Amino acid sequence: MNENPTTNQPNVVLVLADDLGYSDLGCYGGEIDTPNLDKLASGGTRLTQFYNTARCSPSRASLLTGLHPHQTGIGVLTGDDSPVGYKGNLNRNCATMAEVFSAAGYATALTGKWHLAADALNPNDAWPTRRGFDYFYGTLTGCGSYYSPGTLVRGEENIEYEADDPGYYYTDAITAEAVSFVGRAAEAEKPFFLYVAYTAPHWPLHAPQQDIDKYKGSFDAGWDELRRARFDRQCELGIAEPGTQLSPRDPDEPAWDNAPEKQWQARRMETYAAQVDRMDGGIGQIVTELKARNQFENTIFIFLSDNGASPEELPHFDRETFIQRSDIFRTHTRSGEPVQLGNEPDIAPGPENTYSSYGRAWANLSNTPFRFYKKWTHEGGIAAPFIVHWPNGSLQPGALLRQPLQLTNVLPTLLEAAGVPWPAEMNGNPIPKAEGRSFLGLLRQDRDSTNRQSLDATAGTLYWEHAGNGAIRRHDWKLVRTYPGPWELYNLAKDPTELYDVAAENRDLAASLLADWSQWADRVGVLPFGRIVDLYELRGRPGIEAAG
Repeated sequence: MNENPTTNQPNVVLVLADDLGYSDLGCYGGEIDTPNLDKLASGGTRLTQFYNTARCSPSRASLLTGLHPHQTGIGVLTGDDSPVGYKGNLNRNCATMAEVFSAAGYATALTGKWHLAADALNPNDAWPTRRGFDYFYGTLTGCGSYYSPGTLVRGEENIEYEADDPGYYYTDAITAEAVSFVGRAAEAEKPFFLYVAYTAPHWPLHAPQQDIDKYKGSFDAGWDELRRARFDRQCELGIAEPGTQLSPRDPDEPAWDNAPEKQWQARRMETYAAQVDRMDGGIGQIVTELKARNQFENTIFIFLSDNGASPEELPHFDRETFIQRSDIFRTHTRSGEPVQLGNEPDIAPGPENTYSSYGRAWANLSNTPFRFYKKWTHEGGIAAPFIVHWPNGSLQPGALLRQPLQLTNVLPTLLEAAGVPWPAEMNGNPIPKAEGRSFLGLLRQDRDSTNRQSLDATAGTLYWEHAGNGAIRRHDWKLVRTYPGPWELYNLAKDPTELYDVAAENRDLAASLLADWSQWADRVGVLPFGRIVDLYELRGRPGIEAAG
């Protein structure tokens, strides 16, 4: 099959991991076996200061639209908290990447997680099939069993019954559907956009036993020693710049030497690693199909994660509420066996009859060298691995791009690479311009000869808000807060792991950054999080649930 014989436009394969930490890949310092992603990194470019939005649904909305999530209707997650809070539904005041590429003649498909519709049961305008995707296989909800996923849909038809096959495993199914689409698109001789949204390694810890066995003993040294080893590798790889300090272990977690139930603790991380390993293998299958179809050289292949590693314990919030979420939790296996819910030493994660997470201490390892996690706008919540590979794109193999960039920069970059203009309107609705600028020029430049002024001009000032947690980055300065606490100020050039708050010594600068952040928040529709908390409490629900 010829490579896009009717056009020179590149294909785009966009792969998104779920809750993957900054350092989990081998090419970012991790000990998990990720040869396929590592090879893409060695032949492409890794970004060392790329940011997501701290949470899955907002990140997906921003990635696909080039806007900040609040502008799309996704401020927290997909719960409808209107009229006080966000609708939690991808609105029509934005165009998705699929809609833009489809209008430009691309074949489009999504395999995997959507999580951008408030109603995940009834087809509506926020479903992928109505937002530019010719083909959809995946789940509408945010997470769930890897053996029996809820809200599993092909097109707009529920196909949960397909998971009744004893050999079914969701990560493998996502891969298989992606590979099939590549074949169909190549046969049609059209450029294509493929969005592969794995749920791995989001909880629950579900993985085939042989994959878990591969990592037996790999984490027996514990989180303290492994964090130091990851950091040393990050320094050797150039991921961590000279002068970076490894943040201390999370103060709420014990030293590994004092940790109870070490064998069970190690099993948790072994299972998490197995989930990442299986995803990497799937990515290898997609690459193999691209090569077999003579599409690999002219395919822009991007990999990233939607937020920092997750410290969440299970059950999430109270047990009774959690077990009622049939879209994410199955009370029984497909064979009728009760599912054991929770993080207890007598529950060895991995099989279908368990439902567990790996916990805060291991998430601290995943986010090496940073502090904090998913939901926070400190570096541990928003720093993401980001790999871009495009043999025909004149990229510098093995390069590291250190420019601070965020999700709003991705769609403009892909459209510039494909020669596709930004739409003025879509489906009769005016579409605002992207909030970020293309960084294609940076990918093609020799970074050693790129001056700082041109780099800064690409990204401008970066902004975040999620569940009251906020941040703004202007050049090396970052103002950040944990809701409802005070704002903190860090100089990331000197202190990239945010260990030394210098707000007291730079009050005028902090005030200037806050004023800038506030103007941005008003412009993009950030709602006061306290009002959403009040809403939940008035409904008789804990305020903590307002953050999802």
